[in-house]
Amino acid sequence: MIHRIIPALLLALLLTGCADMPDNNVDPATVTELANCPSSPNCVCSTDTGGSHFIEPLAVGSNADVAWQTLSDILTRDSSISIIASGDHYIRAEATTRLMRFTDDVEFLLDRDAGVINMRSASRVGYSDLGKNRKRLEGIRSAMRDAR
Repeated sequence: MIHRIIPALLLALLLTGCADMPDNNVDPATVTELANCPSSPNCVCSTDTGGSHFIEPLAVGSNADVAWQTLSDILTRDSSISIIASGDHYIRAEATTRLMRFTDDVEFLLDRDAGVINMRSASRVGYSDLGKNRKRLEGIRSAMRDAR
């Protein structure tokens, strides 16, 4: 039985495709924008106006620094998220899904002038994420609201 499952799983992975691995050596101080999502429905981004990929940014108003610290605290407490790079206006993290242990890339970019934190969450593999990236970011939005 197992000899039939392994080839099927390998074929499924090949057919679903893989995203480019992100650059973990990026200097947070140099990041000025978030990338748009690919055409696949496994990504959401507040700066991508491409229809179903769009998600509202986190509104922070005049308390940008307090909100930024609150976001950092929320991410640190979440056992499914590991912060990879962090600065005074950019956070890059990896989120691991509970069931299949897939790694998703999560980014936050503080725009103090606009009073928002832009955010992006994208799957590294596969075509569809069944809404997981949007749910993750909406969960963070809810935690930010609860922390006020």
